[in-house]
Amino acid sequence: MNRRVEPRMLCADLVDIQWKDQNGRTRRGVANLEDISLSGACLQVDRPVALGSALHITYPNGELAGRVKYCVFREIGYFLGIEFDPGSRWSQRDYRPQHLLDPRRLVMRSEDVPLPEVPPTSIQ
Repeated sequence: MNRRVEPRMLCADLVDIQWKDQNGRTRRGVANLEDISLSGACLQVDRPVALGSALHITYPNGELAGRVKYCVFREIGYFLGIEFDPGSRWSQRDYRPQHLLDPRRLVMRSEDVPLPEVPPTSIQ
């Protein structure tokens, strides 16, 4: 059940992650960012992470901190639902994933609704 209040943006980007395992050891890895919203994200990883684990997502100019709310295995890996901590919210100004799609734009296109102008962004 989707309980997010704000819309999810579909994306694809590799991010560095860090968390502590059940023995208190710091673990690091790379995750595929599947979707993101103001208050959370979905990551695909190659090993499970315990529910409730504090997890940090690092991107080129910053970091997002949160907790693992779900961890499920689906055919190609583990998917983690991350709820960002209060005060840790995603902003496109701070971090724009390499591939980012607002699914609401697809619905608007299918209904022949004119899309608002979006300023071009430079890819670095």
